[in-house]
Amino acid sequence: MANIFQKEPSFTLGIEEEYLLVDKTSRDLVRDAPKGLMDDCEKVLANQVSPEFLQCQIEVGTQVCQTPGDARADLARLRSSIAKIAGEHNLAPIAASTHPFADWMDQRFTDKERYAELARDLQGVGRRMLICGMHVHVGIEDPEMRIDIFNQLPYFLPHMLALSSSSPFWQGRDTGLDSYRLTIFDNLPRTGLPPRFDSWEQYQRSTNMLVKNGLIDDPTKIWWDLRPSDRYPTLEMRICDVPTSLDDTVAIAAIYVCLVRMLYRLRRDNLSWRKYERFLVNENRWRAQRYGSREGLVDFGRGEVVPFNELLDELIELVYQDAQALDCVSEIESARMILKRGTSANRQRKTYDLALAKRKSQHEALNDVVDMLIADTVAGT
Repeated sequence: MANIFQKEPSFTLGIEEEYLLVDKTSRDLVRDAPKGLMDDCEKVLANQVSPEFLQCQIEVGTQVCQTPGDARADLARLRSSIAKIAGEHNLAPIAASTHPFADWMDQRFTDKERYAELARDLQGVGRRMLICGMHVHVGIEDPEMRIDIFNQLPYFLPHMLALSSSSPFWQGRDTGLDSYRLTIFDNLPRTGLPPRFDSWEQYQRSTNMLVKNGLIDDPTKIWWDLRPSDRYPTLEMRICDVPTSLDDTVAIAAIYVCLVRMLYRLRRDNLSWRKYERFLVNENRWRAQRYGSREGLVDFGRGEVVPFNELLDELIELVYQDAQALDCVSEIESARMILKRGTSANRQRKTYDLALAKRKSQHEALNDVVDMLIADTVAGT
C-alpha cells in the first residue's frame, strides 16, 4: 500500500537527442568528423554536447528543466548552436533516426575507449548501429516509487514510439516501416520492453548480477525501452525515434512527464494502472514500429484496434489535470498537430514521392528528403 504521506516527486525533465551529421554538398553522412568540430561545440555548449558511437553522430542534452516549456527553450538553443557550428564545417545536423541513403559499412567509430569497448563486445551487431534516438528523463527521487511507476509505464510506450517515428528509409530504400531504427536496435542484448521487478532491491540484485560477473560495466549497458537511470534519480524513456520537429519532441516529452505524474496520482490514492502482459504490449510496439500513428493500436480494455487519433484524444484527457499542474497544457495538446502534419516518417515519404512524381531520379528524391530534414531540424529554433 502506498504511503499517502510520501513526498511528491519533482517531475523535473531532461531531454537527450542524437543527430546525424551530413555533408551539405553530397547530403551523405560525414565519415570523419572534422578536427575541431567537437571542440567548437564544447566551447559553446560545455557538457551539454558529446560525441557518439560513430563519428557522424553527435548528442546533446538539456539542463534539468522544471517544465516542458523550459526544455523547449534549452533544446532550441542546442539545435541552433549545433547547426551554426556544423555549418562552419559545411555540415548540417539532421534530427532523424536513420539517414535516407547512407551505408552503415562506410561509417567509422569515434576514437574513445568506451566506444572501442562497445565495438569489441557487440562485433557485427554493433557495426550496423547507424541509428539515433531521443531519451526523456523524469525526476522521481524515491527509488521504490520509481520502480513502481516503471512497472506500469510500458503500456504507453508504443504510443510514444508512434508519435516519434522518423526512420522509414534504410540504405536508399523505403523499408515499409515507420521506425526501422528498432529493427536495428533490437539486435543488441538487453533491449526491448523491460521486465517487471517487485522492488528496487530486486532490480539492483538483477543488474548487479551482470556487473559482478563482468558481463556489463554498469547498468548504462542496459538498453531497455524504459529504464531507471544509473546516473540520475530519473526514469528514462528510450523507445522513441528522434522527432525531426522540435515541437514534436516537446509534445512527446510533455505527455511522458504527465503520464508519470498520472501514475504517481494513482499510487498516492492506492490505485494503479492495469499491468498487461508484455506479449500484448509487444504487439502494439510492433504496430507502432510498422505503421507509426497511421493504423491505430489495440486498446486492451476495449479489446479492439482503435484509430490513433482517438487514442491520442483519450491520452490527453487522461493526463489533462497533470498537464495543468505541470504547466504544459499547450504542449500536450500540440501532439494533435503531429497527426495533422504527419510524423517525420510521413513527411519523409511524402517528400520522396513528390520528387519522384516530378520525374526526379531516386537519388535526387533521397537528396530532397535530406534537405527537408536539414530544414525541419532547425525550424522553430
